[in-house]
Amino acid sequence: MHSLFITATDTDAGKTFIAQALMIVLQELGKTVVGFKPIAAGCEQTSEGLRNADAWALQQCSSFPLAYSTVNPIAYAKPVAPHLAALELRQTIDLSLVDSAFETLQAMDVDMIITEGAGGWRLPLGDGKFLSDFAVANSMSVILVVPIRLGCLNHAVLTAEAIRRDGLAIAGWVANIFEPNMPLLQENIQSLQQLLAAPLLGEIPHVASATIAADYLDLSGLL
Repeated sequence: MHSLFITATDTDAGKTFIAQALMIVLQELGKTVVGFKPIAAGCEQTSEGLRNADAWALQQCSSFPLAYSTVNPIAYAKPVAPHLAALELRQTIDLSLVDSAFETLQAMDVDMIITEGAGGWRLPLGDGKFLSDFAVANSMSVILVVPIRLGCLNHAVLTAEAIRRDGLAIAGWVANIFEPNMPLLQENIQSLQQLLAAPLLGEIPHVASATIAADYLDLSGLL
């Protein structure tokens, strides 16, 4: 059993898109995979309850049918930091729900669990807790998504330092090219390769679907 935690240098960095692409490649390689979004904010109210677009995408990419509550055990309507959404509702985030859903996925006969974080690495959950604590508690290897744009060098290095300081390995990173006309684009990516000291799994241009993005990933170094 392997478990990968997908994080990024910031919010709106393309974590879900890259997670989908990873799941597609793994399944093309004959692996069974399931997606997990422990906590989501920015959800739509439906007849079946709150639903998050990112979690739904992971659910759809999974090798097996999964209950939505297993993929995304904690959901909030407002697109704000989860601990603030909970505070507004006069609630605390019940992390036992996350642990229970994750245990359900672990009990399945799958090769890989792809867990997508929320925001960046150090997402606060209130009471001094962070979502990164969940990755640490489960000894997950980390995939770092870096949106290639101005400021990415600093943000990527700081995130990588925090991950390693928490005792986890960076299994690889993905260059998600947000600004294709960025000056010295390739030089920035080459700098990141040196600074991050982890396998570059792919350079993803602006494409229409995760299926197309999957063609730009090389997981040979990961597997």
